[in-house]
Amino acid sequence: MSISSVESYSDVVRPRRALFVVNGKARQGDACVADVRRTLEEGGLQLTAASLQDGESLSDLIRRHAGNCDLAVIGGGDGTLNGAAQGLFDTGLPLGVIPLGTANDFARTLGIPADPLAAARLIVEGEPRPVDLGMVNGHLFLNVASIGFSADLARELTGAAKKKWGKLGYAITAARLLAQSRLFTAYIEHDGTIETVRTLQASVGNGRHYGGGMTVAQDATADDGTLDFYSLEVDHWWKLLVLLPSLREGTHGQWDDVRAFRTTDVIIRTRKPRAVNTDGELTTWTPAHFTIHPAALRVYAPASAPVRIQSSRRFSRVAPFHP
Repeated sequence: MSISSVESYSDVVRPRRALFVVNGKARQGDACVADVRRTLEEGGLQLTAASLQDGESLSDLIRRHAGNCDLAVIGGGDGTLNGAAQGLFDTGLPLGVIPLGTANDFARTLGIPADPLAAARLIVEGEPRPVDLGMVNGHLFLNVASIGFSADLARELTGAAKKKWGKLGYAITAARLLAQSRLFTAYIEHDGTIETVRTLQASVGNGRHYGGGMTVAQDATADDGTLDFYSLEVDHWWKLLVLLPSLREGTHGQWDDVRAFRTTDVIIRTRKPRAVNTDGELTTWTPAHFTIHPAALRVYAPASAPVRIQSSRRFSRVAPFHP
């Protein structure tokens, strides 16, 4: 047997090497880490456990280990995954998700099992598929980026509260903030038009689910190459209670109080700088420029077979631009 053939054989049988990172502060924490590790290793993965160095981000850690790994397995919630997105984008490493957070919206969007052990088996047995990444002012996001109410909620809801109360923490904090929320003026530039709106929240979605149970749009997917925008232009907070079932189902774009459209590039300006919430983390400020990066990330997830629903979308009138 020639040396070249020996090397080829060695490449075929070499175990897949996986960077293994778990956020111990996630809601499910370290409760099932040992079982997840065992499942991955018994499935043939050679794990490299790593921890952050002083001043290092999760994306920094991924870039540091990329040359010695074939994939990254990350345990945590949407905020943890958001922190890894830039490193995965830069290195091209496939992502295996172990859902350990409060909402796990990215995992839900892709059909990744909520059970950590089932998610680990999917990484062992499955194949990575391409998904899109959203970007706002140079910051990547997986699920949704929002300005207004959701950003205020992200600021108020502490990590300790999320871990202690879970989705109930969202509800309690949201109810308190909603009662004192006010509309703000935003200028929405997209597809050759500029719209002036008074809104409670403006959101731009890359995936399907966000906020622990909300849906960006009924027919949204994480691999359709587009962004889904909506603006909640309700004049009384209690109208959101009526809208809530539609927000959960993703049919809110059919309401007169909701402006919705699909695009690949949108800019949101406000009179004063407002924080932008990306996947639950405050990362930038308005003016906010949103773009889409199609098929920018490979994720171990069930095969995608979505059929886009041909639903009507309401496009609002174009208003003059007065920043």
